[in-house]
Amino acid sequence: MERTPSSWCILLCVAAASAVAEAAPLPQYYNAIFSFGDSFSDTGNFVIINSGKLPNMPKFPPPYARCSNGRLVIDFLAEALGVPLLPPSANKGTNFSQGANFAVMGATALELKYFRDNNVWSIPPFNTSMKCQLEWFQEVKETVCSSPQECKEFFGKALFVFGEFGGNDYSFAWKAEWSLDKVKTEMVPKVVESMIGGIEAVLEEGARHVVVPGNLPAGCIPITLTMYASEERSDYDPRTGCLKKFNSVALYHNAMLRIALDQLQRRRPDARIIYADYYTPYIQFARTPHLYGYKRGALRACCGGGGPYNYNMSSSCGLPGATVCDDPDAHVSWDGIHLTEAPYRFIANTWLKGPYAHPPLASVVRDDMVY
Repeated sequence: MERTPSSWCILLCVAAASAVAEAAPLPQYYNAIFSFGDSFSDTGNFVIINSGKLPNMPKFPPPYARCSNGRLVIDFLAEALGVPLLPPSANKGTNFSQGANFAVMGATALELKYFRDNNVWSIPPFNTSMKCQLEWFQEVKETVCSSPQECKEFFGKALFVFGEFGGNDYSFAWKAEWSLDKVKTEMVPKVVESMIGGIEAVLEEGARHVVVPGNLPAGCIPITLTMYASEERSDYDPRTGCLKKFNSVALYHNAMLRIALDQLQRRRPDARIIYADYYTPYIQFARTPHLYGYKRGALRACCGGGGPYNYNMSSSCGLPGATVCDDPDAHVSWDGIHLTEAPYRFIANTWLKGPYAHPPLASVVRDDMVY
């Protein structure tokens, strides 16, 4: 029977999904992992710093709280690379000799002062920005190495994961009613410039392998679809149901970031800088959820308080009135903002083996072991 191009596409998607369902561990190469970012990577810093409460998975006892029903991408990377799950850097007195996680829920690429100077007041009053996380890194550095040469050698055998950053910056701009043009022309370049400066800082410390995640499609996330619902059908992408304006900023950020990373790679040929794609797999989940086992698609949260996308700020996940679905693995969104464990596992494996990392981390490790 002759197959149409669309049927071949479906077969390829199914094959890709099954191929990365469970990736085998990679050869032991890294001695440690150091992670920076926001709630998509936070393994407990927010809870420790701000005495916050998060819906937590029982097998990760406090302070190892996560914004998910289970493991995050950073957890799956650590498991595949033979490194212990990263302890939050705010858990003082911990042994960080095999890595640390500096990511914090709500963290921004830009400093608190930038938002205040630009009359963006919806952000939390505490500063957990990228710059702060780099300062925490310096504190941890003093506990894992004792001389400049020793530190460079140690960090040269570690993996650095730098991001996701930018999602919160843009979210705060939308809340301040910035226009699409203003976000793209004024904030995106600042965010990308800040990120490149941060990556250069860890390269100067001796880092050689740096994974840099891009932004997720914010227009597909239940909180965005709820808060910025539109009566204009043209505001939505008919293929996904996502809000086009918010996704356009994520696409623009990712394009600008990739250009800047390519330029940085040319300046630092001794390093391997890997762009890791959150956007494409999430869009695939939204377009063809059934191919990935998501019965309710990508646009409805598992844990929430009702509404078209099961997101309700007054009864959001973890608050009275919220309920949890019977099968989180059948949902992409956990709480209307973050993902369930299943898509995090899928994305991590595509960063390790491809096709959603450029180049895939496994190929970087293999090449380095050969040479």
